[in-house]
Amino acid sequence: MTNPIKVFINRLFKKQSLTVNEATTAPLTEQQIREIAEETHRYQPPQLLVGSGRDVGLVRNNNEDSLFTFIATMATEKRSLPFGIFIVADGMGGHQNGEIASEKAVRAMSTHIIKKLYTPLFGIQPHPPQESLQEIMEQGVLEAHRAVMRNAPGGGSTLTAVLVLGNQMTVAHLGDSRAYVIQRDGRMQAVTRDHSLVRRLEELGQITPEEAAVHPQKAMLYRALGQGEPSEPDISNHSFPHPGYVLICSDGLWNVVPEDKILRIINGATDLNQACADLIEAANAMGGPDNVAVIIVSLSD
Repeated sequence: MTNPIKVFINRLFKKQSLTVNEATTAPLTEQQIREIAEETHRYQPPQLLVGSGRDVGLVRNNNEDSLFTFIATMATEKRSLPFGIFIVADGMGGHQNGEIASEKAVRAMSTHIIKKLYTPLFGIQPHPPQESLQEIMEQGVLEAHRAVMRNAPGGGSTLTAVLVLGNQMTVAHLGDSRAYVIQRDGRMQAVTRDHSLVRRLEELGQITPEEAAVHPQKAMLYRALGQGEPSEPDISNHSFPHPGYVLICSDGLWNVVPEDKILRIINGATDLNQACADLIEAANAMGGPDNVAVIIVSLSD
């Protein structure tokens, strides 16, 4: 009898390089499917652990950052499958419009993913949906864009969404919020690329990282939700770090607190919610110039 989880994973996942701009797609090989199944089966059962935090900061009067977390585990005699959705959105457009834009973005994105995947994963008769994970995430971003256009005209939002299935994760990204993979050996790597004009100038070698950090237009984005025609999101697949963490945050964290301090706080924490609180405290200790939204995810040992 065909294993429905194996069929589901084979149908959904597409092999992609870690370089977002050079991503190519193809079905997973049998060896990759076996590795996912073995990794998923190793823990009894494997569970996603999550902490989150959100703060207005010390300068702004309102909080335009929104976040969403959702975790579930299906543990049966044959297989255990952790599942999670994690989203950060940073609104733009002034008072209320930015708040509404980010809220509608996370609501639309999360609703779309749950509708497309929750029943196939956890229903009475598991079955693979017609779309791949990449297609589901791309359509979710489009739904989020439409929601922002309808509900916050003139506003906009970043969107960084991470979908975890087994020991794999798919990232959809627009704007300058970020997702990082953090290894417990001290490595910290961004798996998203900022869609800001200043970052693009830095990539082209026209300005230095030091100049980019103080550039007066460093917050100007060339891709975001709600800004004219829909922007194509970056979609990428990655292995979930284990042992390690996934960090998703707005620029109110990464643009204020140095990466080495972020790494020390997360690796030194015994509780993920406390780690989020400590990161927010660190941003406020640096003046709290912006709103902060942060999510940290790990997979249980």
